Amino acid sequence: MTDSRFFTHHGPFTLSNIAKASGAALAEEAHGTLSFLDVAPLEMAGARDVSFFDNPKYLEQFKTSKAGACFVRKRFAEHAPEGMALLLSEDPYRAYAKTAQMFFPQPSFVAGVHERAVVDVSAQVAASARIEAGAVIGAHCKIGERVVIGANSVIGHGVVIGNHSRIGALCTLSHTIVGEHCIIHRGVHIGQDGFGFALGASHEKVPQLGRVVIENDVEIGSGTTIDRGTGPDTLISQGAKIDNLVQIGHNVQIGKRAIVVSQTGISGSTRVGDGAVLAGQTGLSGHIKIGAGAKIAAKSGVMVDVPDGASYGGYPAVPVRDWHRQTVSLMKLIRKRGDND
Repeated sequence: MTDSRFFTHHGPFTLSNIAKASGAALAEEAHGTLSFLDVAPLEMAGARDVSFFDNPKYLEQFKTSKAGACFVRKRFAEHAPEGMALLLSEDPYRAYAKTAQMFFPQPSFVAGVHERAVVDVSAQVAASARIEAGAVIGAHCKIGERVVIGANSVIGHGVVIGNHSRIGALCTLSHTIVGEHCIIHRGVHIGQDGFGFALGASHEKVPQLGRVVIENDVEIGSGTTIDRGTGPDTLISQGAKIDNLVQIGHNVQIGKRAIVVSQTGISGSTRVGDGAVLAGQTGLSGHIKIGAGAKIAAKSGVMVDVPDGASYGGYPAVPVRDWHRQTVSLMKLIRKRGDND
């Protein structure tokens, strides 16, 4: 069971209700009246818990799980342990996510401005918004309906935050337009100067005159930094998901539904296409283009354009097939030299 000090639990729910909400199908209609109390991973779930099996790597855990119900693809149903109720889905993890949201919906909040928050008289703050203790809302800001601004966050002059967005504690936002239904986790810094200099004996600083534009349904993880543009804007497009500890330089454009995983660094003026995936610790040099749907393997260093739909890996990054060939060739060379020593 989850810790009630941190999470507010709803339920129980019948399996019929769970199937309807998640879009799954009951393997046996008779199981629809069964009632379940919680969600849990396969190895921890009990008879009143709902779990999921999505990755064949965990087939043995599925076979021995004590979960009372489980989301599973139809082709794996025959491996279920006796007595487990099955919810058939072609995307078990997504169905599980929807079910977990049923049991643990977003906590409600009380609207209002905390007495220890500071809000400039020229700021427009919706009556349904929540401004927590120590937060600072600068002049001419616009804070939308049901927005949450976390404790000790600073929202700079003129920043706009769209309806239903949530800004965590200890964030700073300047020169930024945030869309609706965005989640910006604690400790994120957005809109600071990009790293721009006319190099020479004195390294003359170039004024950064653009903004950061964050479209709807974007999520940005803790510790991430996003620089504003030099003149064109830095853009985070609709539905993009950015993990913790990511650095995004000035003028970068992140496409719709793109995924950027932890510790990735993206240099200035690089464009990441719609639906592209940058795995952990990826490094992108400046002024390159990552195509729509492209995938970059973890710890890769990308210095050239990547075509739409391509998979690249290595340092410097090359098409994944070439990267694997390089690795095999290097291992053969090492073994050959070892045999000759």
